[in-house]
Amino acid sequence: MKIQDTLSNTEQELDISKKVKIYLCGITVYDESHIGHARTIIVFDVLRKYLEDKGIEIEFIQNFTDVDDKIINRAQVENTTAEAISTKYIENYFKDFDGLNVKHATNYPKATEHIDDIIKFIEKLIEKQIAYVSKNGVYFSVSKFPEYGKLSKKKIDELESGARIEVDEAKNNPLDFAVWKFSNTKPVWDSPWGKGRPGWHIECSAMSVKYLGENFDIHGGGRDLIFPHHENEIAQSESCTGSQFAKIWMHVGMVTIDGDKMSKSIGNIKSIKHVLENWGPNIIRLFCLSGHYSKPIDYSEELLKENLIKWRQAETCYYELIHANSKNSEKIDSTIKKLGLEFDKALEDDFNTHLALSAFFQLVKETNRLAAEEKLGKEDARKIKPEFQRMLKILGLNIPEITEETKQEIDNMIEDREKFRQEKQFQKADQIRDRLNEMDVELIDHKGKTIWMKKKTSNLKTKKRRIKDQPLLIYPQFDHSIRFGP
Repeated sequence: MKIQDTLSNTEQELDISKKVKIYLCGITVYDESHIGHARTIIVFDVLRKYLEDKGIEIEFIQNFTDVDDKIINRAQVENTTAEAISTKYIENYFKDFDGLNVKHATNYPKATEHIDDIIKFIEKLIEKQIAYVSKNGVYFSVSKFPEYGKLSKKKIDELESGARIEVDEAKNNPLDFAVWKFSNTKPVWDSPWGKGRPGWHIECSAMSVKYLGENFDIHGGGRDLIFPHHENEIAQSESCTGSQFAKIWMHVGMVTIDGDKMSKSIGNIKSIKHVLENWGPNIIRLFCLSGHYSKPIDYSEELLKENLIKWRQAETCYYELIHANSKNSEKIDSTIKKLGLEFDKALEDDFNTHLALSAFFQLVKETNRLAAEEKLGKEDARKIKPEFQRMLKILGLNIPEITEETKQEIDNMIEDREKFRQEKQFQKADQIRDRLNEMDVELIDHKGKTIWMKKKTSNLKTKKRRIKDQPLLIYPQFDHSIRFGP
């Protein structure tokens, strides 16, 4: 697998001969997680699931920044403690990302639980005379790290002009950044230099080195973290250890809203709770994976609707596979193998999820075509299903499994309904139809038979759209359409 490395600006080979160690910068827990957070975390979730599918052991660390000025300010506004604020939003984080079918990290270290590690890290920097104590805190001396700016490609002399640098007379240099801030506002901790709390950047350096060692495989996050956060991480980590920090720096592009950057001042933030309630996890995951991970992606209703239509096709594919019972057989082995290889190749070539999705939906399209032409045999379905489910698992998409018992129960109900209709006992047929609707069962008509698909019960607004009103938009090439009721 090759991944674009932000530091070298080239594709770097990921060493998969051993355990792969990944550190992903998590969220600062002072507010609800939003679609921008979702995209970054979903991209890394799929990366991890793909590597694990190949039998590679993964150590995946994702931190929580649970001490920060934003958290303290939120606590003061709400007249509560910083701990209460961070606890609330960490709990909400797991509700959101469990809802998005994101696998839990190996560990979720919190800054407040690693104060001793952070202090020891800072002590090493002071011993090496790379950090110094001032009246406001302890600062990292940027001039002591000649390679400063190598990640962001920013030049020190341009930065020294004052752009984006907070003026602080206690600094030796305007570029120097705090690794420990003196403060009497809780939460604070004792340190050899005075009461205070850690700076933002030092948290990730201390925790990543603690859990993954001085040199690990991938450090990830959103592109907005390249400068100053990741730039400062590199400077303080490599100054402390004397060795290369992360081998590959992988950054995910931003999510914009109708072309604009998400901003509270504009009021266009889309929380994960909001998008889950309106679209559900599968549509959101498809959206987040629909473009190359390193490029920006625009959140729009039209794009989400397109993904909804695609997802309907994938659901149909699953049910065509479980209902296939004819003895027809097509020579599909080579097609399955070809699409499986295309899927893998796309992900191994700088993690191109867009092309991987194309391979997945080509498998869906081919399966649905065979079904529509009454050519999908039971043996075909047996061969297609494992590859279909493998791709689903890697992409983190979920179609609720149907037990044989449930399948038989619904099959019997549909047979009874057809029998009553033929006997012109329409009241009894309608009663069964109503029961099927209550069970969230939708019918798919073929030329010679009717099969069904069961949707996951949900309050999604999208489910209220009458798909029967636009069957040709969904399956224009098929000789069947989804329909509701009789």
